[in-house]
Amino acid sequence: MSEVKTAALSVSGLSVTFSTDAGPVDAVRDVSYAVYPGEVLAIVGESGSGKSVSSRTAMGLLPASARVSGLVTVGDRPVTGLNEKQLTALRGGDVAMIFQEPSRALDPLFTVGFQLAEALRAHSSMGRKAARAKAIELLGLVGLPDPDQRVDFYPHQLSGGQKQRVMIAIAIACEPKVIIADEPTTALDVTVQAEILDLLRDLRDRIGSAIVLITHNMGVVADLADRVVVMRAGEVVEEAPVDELFAAPKAEYTRALLAAVPHLGASSSSRAAVDVSVDPVLDVRDLVVTFPGAFGKPAFRAVDSVSFVIRPGETLGLVGESGSGKSTIGRCVAGLQRPHSGQVLIDSHDIVGRSERALRPIRQRLGFVFQDPAGSLNPRMTVGDCIAEPLVVHGVGDRASRAARVRHLLDDVRLPAGTEGRYPHELSGGQRQRVSLARALVLDPDLIIADEPTSALDVSVQADVLTLFTELQAGCGWACLFISHDLAVVDQVSDRIMVLREGKCVEEGDNESILRAPAQEYTQRLVAAVPVPDPVRQRARRVGAA
Repeated sequence: MSEVKTAALSVSGLSVTFSTDAGPVDAVRDVSYAVYPGEVLAIVGESGSGKSVSSRTAMGLLPASARVSGLVTVGDRPVTGLNEKQLTALRGGDVAMIFQEPSRALDPLFTVGFQLAEALRAHSSMGRKAARAKAIELLGLVGLPDPDQRVDFYPHQLSGGQKQRVMIAIAIACEPKVIIADEPTTALDVTVQAEILDLLRDLRDRIGSAIVLITHNMGVVADLADRVVVMRAGEVVEEAPVDELFAAPKAEYTRALLAAVPHLGASSSSRAAVDVSVDPVLDVRDLVVTFPGAFGKPAFRAVDSVSFVIRPGETLGLVGESGSGKSTIGRCVAGLQRPHSGQVLIDSHDIVGRSERALRPIRQRLGFVFQDPAGSLNPRMTVGDCIAEPLVVHGVGDRASRAARVRHLLDDVRLPAGTEGRYPHELSGGQRQRVSLARALVLDPDLIIADEPTSALDVSVQADVLTLFTELQAGCGWACLFISHDLAVVDQVSDRIMVLREGKCVEEGDNESILRAPAQEYTQRLVAAVPVPDPVRQRARRVGAA
């Protein structure tokens, strides 16, 4: 008779309700699933679907306002109902979590080695010397370069990918039965993301832990998951093996979710041709940005002789890993960063070296869409006031005409009437990004700078925002500098692509040449690192690359 496996983590009939000033909110309703040793279970769905809430219950990480019913079991040990002392013993030893933002999860006042050793000593009688040696071993295990030196680094001295490796090292320090990975690759470059996924796959095989992967990236799901649970509005709408879910999704919501995923190769062939005979809106010539070195170190060249043009109605996608100079170039174009040398011409006016007063009329021709709309919108101002603020700053129109312009733009970005009277925190992430787009367009600009505008959005919301973005551009004809590490998104919205590495342009061309037939080895690696949202094809790619 075959042996019946015991689930590493079992959730049965789980419901979670939060008490709020507006009344009770049902975040999770009658959710059940299980994950077994050596298995990766992906939980997917839009923001607010209950993905993180259901899994955090296993670690007792819900606030005091949460009322929990149902049963959560780790191995054969019920978790719901444990007191704080019992939960502290459970965390790290039996269940560990890899958080989405390692910069916030790691304490900036302590070295990464101290924080790793602290996790080890909390669950064992290990001494300081032994804990430090084990910390170095774990940092080496997760692929951190020079672990015997970096064990004494502080979090700010490490890159985003390196900090995430430290988080993984802390999570696996006590070889837990279950690892909960909550959006572990959202903010990472595609090459670093591929390395983290390889690491998680290797750890699953090496220590046999069950992994619960919470993500909205369906390419990551296709690359790593064995089974998938799809959640919507606090409920499970579908559960299936990964191959079956991608090949024949049963729920209409799952089909809509998969249809919204951008595919690398589904190019922007439907975009209108750019008239190359007209003068460019933006002309960047031999741009150099140098930052002074710290503590006697030599100066650091962040941007090294970069040149490009963008014409009316055209979008240039700027791609590359973190530290490649993408955002620095965007800041130079917006007049927020003064370059060491070179020219930035907007409508033939060079903005380099101009005073703030001289820059003001030129900035009126620019719009900026930021990565985090929650951080870029003033929480004390209504949505209407946030959108109208550039009009006020530049003295355009009177109160009535500004209000009319705001209402018109809200209609353009498909937000309902009355939204202008609400506050940013009352809107979803996708709605806030629509507000940011309306704010960027309020002065009828010639150029839009979009810096990672969709990286924090769910795939369905991202698809809506990108469709809206291209439709508005087609109607208004503004030029766009689109900065992103997501090559599939860049492929969807761009006419041309420039690849950056360590401040230099590696290659530039149309989507077909850059993404389908890249000439440079670095670009080839970038393209190869993008997971395909198809588990069968992605498995074949991984085997072929091995």
